[in-house]
Amino acid sequence: MSPWPWSIFDVPNLEKEIVKLETQSSQPGFWEDQNKAQGLMRQLADKKKTVEQWRGLEKKLADAAELISVSEEDAAMQQELTKELDTLSTQIDELEFRLAFSGEYDARDAIITIHAGAGGTESQDWAEMLLRMYLRWAERRGFKTEILDTSPGDEAGIKKVVIYVKGEYAAGYLKSEHGVHRLVRLSPFDSDHARHTSFALVEVLPEAESDIEVNIKPEDIKIETFRSSGPGGQHMQKTSSAVRITHLPSGTIVSCQSERSQHMNKDYALKILRARLLDLEIEKQEAAKARLKGKRIDAGWGSQIRSYVLHPYRMVKDHRTDFETSNTEAVLDGELDSFINAYLRSIMGKRE
Repeated sequence: MSPWPWSIFDVPNLEKEIVKLETQSSQPGFWEDQNKAQGLMRQLADKKKTVEQWRGLEKKLADAAELISVSEEDAAMQQELTKELDTLSTQIDELEFRLAFSGEYDARDAIITIHAGAGGTESQDWAEMLLRMYLRWAERRGFKTEILDTSPGDEAGIKKVVIYVKGEYAAGYLKSEHGVHRLVRLSPFDSDHARHTSFALVEVLPEAESDIEVNIKPEDIKIETFRSSGPGGQHMQKTSSAVRITHLPSGTIVSCQSERSQHMNKDYALKILRARLLDLEIEKQEAAKARLKGKRIDAGWGSQIRSYVLHPYRMVKDHRTDFETSNTEAVLDGELDSFINAYLRSIMGKRE
């Protein structure tokens, strides 16, 4: 067995998969189904990149091992080698961490839905705080976001919001956020400023790759238009540009009202519908369901994945990993990487 760290990563098997994909791509008629072909070519490119990185590290480490044996009396060379090994160690850690993104859907864009839990204005305001937190996190990572649908709160905040997050491994990173988020604070809506506990449910779905995985028949959907209830100015209030789609076989209902164009809203609503139908299919497969996002849960007591306490002390704690910080302001401003990384490393250890 190899003594090097990459022994935990099956590079030879990955190289066999590359050969298999290259053979498929050279077959006559491969490009007849362009969507499927493009998906396979993306897989091929990702696998090649991973192998090149690991093989490159293997060579650098082998070179460093040879130099160590001839540099025992050269202090300057020893110092350079120490720096080089520290750099290689960091690179290995980063590549090992990427193993957390080995799920079938991790490389895709993501669709996040935030639902305010029971509690009226308190929970609706909390849902809007979470919306801002994820938008700020995505901005920090250079991911693009678009709000596809919003249901405003009765007095403040939001009842529900759907966000499209576009970026490399967006679904892989954000799968750590699926679950109930709990807030404890002094209420800004209570004249007595009493302490309140609020809940919001965050759902994270990987984007479906068009009709390759989810084939939606025209006769299986009902499309309705209505006036937008969200922000957007007078134009959106005067025209029925918002779109609601009902998938009749499953009873799934989705809507989009982010664009002035009814056509664009229909396209985005279909994108959301495909993601939800893909999620339903995944849930039928227990193993895939467990790897993707765990069990479906309700927005209530006892099921929260993370608590954000602003009073009587300040603390954000993830209940799955026990990772915590007292810098609540930074977390709510989008500094989530420490929580995401802790979660991803924890699930790496649970894989067979």
